[in-house]
Amino acid sequence: MEEINSDKYKVKGPIELSNIPTLEDFGKTGKELKKKLESVSEELADFQDTLYSHGKYGVLVCLQGMDTAGKDSLIREVFKELNARGVVVHSFKVPSKLELRHDYLWRHYIALPERGKFSVFNRTHYENVLVTKVHPHYILGENIPGIDSMDDINEAFWEKRYRQINDFERHISENGTIIFKFFLHLSKEEQRQRLLRRLRLRRKNWKFSPGDLKERKLWDSYQKCYEEAINKTSREHAPWYIVPADDKRAARVIVASILLESLKKYKDVKEPELDGEIKANLESFKQQLEKENE
Repeated sequence: MEEINSDKYKVKGPIELSNIPTLEDFGKTGKELKKKLESVSEELADFQDTLYSHGKYGVLVCLQGMDTAGKDSLIREVFKELNARGVVVHSFKVPSKLELRHDYLWRHYIALPERGKFSVFNRTHYENVLVTKVHPHYILGENIPGIDSMDDINEAFWEKRYRQINDFERHISENGTIIFKFFLHLSKEEQRQRLLRRLRLRRKNWKFSPGDLKERKLWDSYQKCYEEAINKTSREHAPWYIVPADDKRAARVIVASILLESLKKYKDVKEPELDGEIKANLESFKQQLEKENE
């Protein structure tokens, strides 16, 4: 299978989601795509080992997408070859009482990756300009000074929030966090089919919620909010990638390939040099161990 060019999916200028395909299969079978993913994931695992020993960068992988876009299975399949201690997954739900006593970025700050590790955000700080923009009354629960009614949640408010998110990402980037933001671009018809599958298969019933249908009715509003958020926050240090998500296997290959291609560009990520004295005595240490069997 040919190598995937990450530039094809990277947002470099204004985009319209309606003009971007939701399906990519590369003309390959599911088995071929699975084999490709395994190969790329093994290389990612090798990189993560080196990243950990190098100890100067952390990697933040942000996943956004409509319900059923395939975030959970993508995390499971893309990162399963990596050392389990080197990948921490955070699934951000409705803010808790404790989280609401802090600013909206607090819970994301404390979940950032340690140097040498990956953090995967399953839903991210962008929920604060997506679900809250579709349902602005949620903002009133954040107890923000100067936001006392719905009238205060105006365009200037959202512009300020985009700026805050850009500032947040620039700050963490400048301090050693490598940022990837993936929007899993799903078609409305494919979402319908996946919701039906949850209803038809008993083992999938637990994933279904009537709320899924209520949110589906707001599809166009969500698409507009995603489009605006992507256009206002895709930066070279924190780029968005729009990943066709109608084929789950292909989407996983795309995400894994973009991660690997981009991370390989960090040429300074190398295993540390051994202490000179230890290095000079490697042969002696080897001989000591070999003599134990004599």
